[in-house]
Amino acid sequence: MSILRSEVRRAQERAAELLASAGVVLTAAERQAIEVAGFGLGQLETQGLELVTYVNTDRYCAKDLVLFPRQTCPEHRHPPVDGEPGKMETFRCRRGLVYLYVEGEAAAAPQAVVPSGSESYYTVFHEIALQPGEQYTIAPNTKHWFQAGPEGAVVSEFSSTSRDECDIFTDPRIERMPRVVED
Repeated sequence: MSILRSEVRRAQERAAELLASAGVVLTAAERQAIEVAGFGLGQLETQGLELVTYVNTDRYCAKDLVLFPRQTCPEHRHPPVDGEPGKMETFRCRRGLVYLYVEGEAAAAPQAVVPSGSESYYTVFHEIALQPGEQYTIAPNTKHWFQAGPEGAVVSEFSSTSRDECDIFTDPRIERMPRVVED
């Protein structure tokens, strides 16, 4: 499924506003380059992610992730690629609240709301709630997903090399790089 250019622009504007509210200053070029990941599901408000990549080399990566209120980045993992162990990433919450779910003992009453119609594609429920200033490191090849709280969230990601196109999503319907069409 594709995403409309106008939808991308609106999401970029909203993401830039959330980043600014967290004290993140972007250049004009960075604002225009905010990636809008709709995952090809046509549900950007519930299953999507907006991100700014500052640097991504063969050694390390730095990004800011933006989640609108209750927006969810679907369950996925970062597998080994070309003999490398897969991406290790640290999430540091900058603004809002983010619920991160990883492999491990499931929370008795998870705070996140699994997107309707996608329940079978969310399988890990060990909950880590991150508030501003808190961080968590995810080991390579670990299933995880995350959702913003009711005010949205801004999360800085520090990681080894990012190869988003190689991520493996639990939901087979997901297209990591969906087509943008003019409207």
